Amino acid sequence: MLRYIAKRLVMMIPILFGITVISFLVIHLAPGEPTDIAAGMNPDAAPEAKERLKEIYGLNDPLHVQYLNWVTRIVVLDFGNSFAPDNRPVIEKIAETIPITITINVLSILLIMVVAIPIGIYSATHQNSVFDKTSTVFVFIGFAVPTFWLALLLKMLFGIKLGWLPISGVRSISFIYETFGPVEKAWDIFRHLLMPVTLSAFGGLAGLSRYMRSNMLEVIRQDYITTARAKGLPERTVIYKHAMRNALMPVITILGLSVPGLIGGSVIFESIFSIYGMGRLFYASVLSRDYPVVMGILVIGAVLTLAGNLIADVSYALVDPRIRRG
Repeated sequence: MLRYIAKRLVMMIPILFGITVISFLVIHLAPGEPTDIAAGMNPDAAPEAKERLKEIYGLNDPLHVQYLNWVTRIVVLDFGNSFAPDNRPVIEKIAETIPITITINVLSILLIMVVAIPIGIYSATHQNSVFDKTSTVFVFIGFAVPTFWLALLLKMLFGIKLGWLPISGVRSISFIYETFGPVEKAWDIFRHLLMPVTLSAFGGLAGLSRYMRSNMLEVIRQDYITTARAKGLPERTVIYKHAMRNALMPVITILGLSVPGLIGGSVIFESIFSIYGMGRLFYASVLSRDYPVVMGILVIGAVLTLAGNLIADVSYALVDPRIRRG
């Protein structure tokens, strides 16, 4: 198993290298430069000032030189300083924002697993029942409805009309939050995260429950399931011990591949709910052409995505020993 994990870790290096090369080229070839943003907000900025800024930022060097300089710094985990007026180290900005982004994404994945897998199993074992048909309708609605539009509707309903849930941030304003006890603080954070986490998981719930249903239907029609039933095993044992394990294998892969979508979705949800996370920082940095921050977030996002895929592959190998042997 360790050999399999080591092999997968080595394979991640060229993939990460390819992601950084493509991202670097796309960002630097896109229209607009950081100096345009800085000079655009200052009507007195002369062309000479823009040239000095480009020299300071190293933007006058050829692209391959800029990339090599950037990679050399990244190897020692130096992400450079932001082009924003605060000029803070990129790693500090990312460290401030990444915990809440990871928290929302981990909670979303857990919610997807806890809800989608039981729905898929029950729908498969009760095919064409009222529950199966109803869940199918909801799944198609889940695929069809844009989640950002649903987020705005739910904010209006639960946040503004009914006043049940907060509509922005991850906790109440400081002078109120500090007066809360530990239980009240936990409840306050739960209320703030309920809508972002649920909506972030919404698309995944629809997709994964369908995959689980179709996999279970395929598995429970296999001969070994018929044999297990013929032996007189309880239906619960047949479903949860013999069928579910094999049905989960493709689902594990799909769950791992859903990590990039969840991280990408953070840009939308953090902007809608005014959560200062990595997605919102990325959005603001792209608008201001803050290259060091954009590249730093892309690298962190790529590493998280590859880590998610690695966990999926390892889980897959644990379920099916033939994979790690091959």
